[in-house]
Amino acid sequence: MGKYDALVELLMEAIKEGGDARKDVNFVPVGISNRHIHLSQKDLDILFGAGYQLTKIKDLSQPMQYACKETLTIGGPKGAIEKVRILGPVRSESQVEILQADCFKLGIIAPVRLSGDLQKTPGITLIGPKGSVFLSQGLMIAQRHIHMTLEDANQFGVTDGEQVSIQVGGLRGGTYSNVTIRANSTSALECHIDTEEANAMNLASTSRISILK
Repeated sequence: MGKYDALVELLMEAIKEGGDARKDVNFVPVGISNRHIHLSQKDLDILFGAGYQLTKIKDLSQPMQYACKETLTIGGPKGAIEKVRILGPVRSESQVEILQADCFKLGIIAPVRLSGDLQKTPGITLIGPKGSVFLSQGLMIAQRHIHMTLEDANQFGVTDGEQVSIQVGGLRGGTYSNVTIRANSTSALECHIDTEEANAMNLASTSRISILK
């Protein structure tokens, strides 16, 4: 057996013994999100026409969530950003999640919030092919967070709503604090950060992170 064959055999044995890397109890998958929009059916009707239904193009990691073909332009006092992706399904209230750098282009200071926490957030204008909507609230920068099931939370020793830190490996790695645990019976295990945070530490969807208590 040559050196190459011996190396392959060793690697196969390691895979067999180690199993699926995603089953490692210290491994949390990473989901990286760009700016996006969640719409209510009421606002969807105004922007695209009465009774309009979103067009799914890709399932997301969280159950029942998906990226849509449809995009909108968002406008603020100083500027606009085109082709912002809509995520489905529709919600009871519309919200827009942007990046920190987008605030300068739009001319709006957006707070860091968890999805759904809309109180005292600024408004934004949405422009679609059939009309426009001014949201009186709902503009935010997404708070980094980790989705998980209640079983996952028990395994990691954390609780829903708890603030933890995460350790990122690699040459540009480091620690992010103020990461909120979002545990319920339906979520898939995944740490959500935005593209700016991911770029700062050279994170990709294949990166490995660990939770620090």
